[in-house]
Parts: sequence; C-alpha cells; structure tokens
Amino acid sequence: MTELDFGAAHVIELGVGPADIDAYDHVNNAVYLTWLDRAAWSHSAALGVPLAQCLQLRRGMAAQRIEIDYLRAARAGDRVRAATWIVSADGRLRATRRFQVLRSADGATLARARIDYVCINLDTGRAARMPESFARAYVPTAAA
Repeated sequence: MTELDFGAAHVIELGVGPADIDAYDHVNNAVYLTWLDRAAWSHSAALGVPLAQCLQLRRGMAAQRIEIDYLRAARAGDRVRAATWIVSADGRLRATRRFQVLRSADGATLARARIDYVCINLDTGRAARMPESFARAYVPTAAA
C-alpha cells in the first residue's frame, strides 16, 4: 500500500463512473484533471476560501501550468482518493499545489500532479494581487 507523498494532506474520495471510462476501458486522462480541480476547490473551501468568497471579491486562483504523471490506470468501479498540498505560495500572486491520486482499494498511486496558479481579477482575467484572505489561506503545507 502506497503512502501519501506528504503529511497534512487534504483528501477527497471519488468514484469512477461509466462516463469516466474511455475506449481503452480505463479512466480518461481528462477525468484526472477534473479530480484535481475538485480536490483543489474542496481544499480551498476548507481553508476558508470558498467559491462564494472568490465571486464576492472578484478574485480567483487560475491554473497557469499543469503537469500530470499518469502511473497506473483507474477502471470502472474503482474508488479513488485525491490528495492535495500547497507546496509554495508567495502571498502576493502565485501558489503551487501538488496532488496524488490513489486507488482506495489497494493504495496504489495512479497519478501525481503539480499545478501552478496565479491570482486573477475575475472581471478582467488579468493577474491581480491576492486578497489578504487568500494570502492567509494559501500557505505551504508541504515542502516542494
């Protein structure tokens, strides 16, 4: 059974549905990105930065760069755990998350990912300084 890459993980559990399966009879690579997004949103809410606050402040963290290493396939009927950590943040504009996707049944790591985010103004789509609530919430919880 594989352990989580870092401590202090935020973890969500997800099921593999029929729509997640592609022509090769495994979870399509695009589904993993959806899982990462769900884990990030769940973690942000747990940190005190829910979607409603982003909309109210007209600020959000947008993916700037995404790297995913697919290690093993998830298949129909699997349950997976998506873990995330903030590994760097400058408190002004940028934050980086790491992710690990594991199969719940045996703990096998299916994928690892890194996403670099930049704070944006939701009205203009341009980079903007993080609100204070973001800077307080988005602090590293694991070493890169």
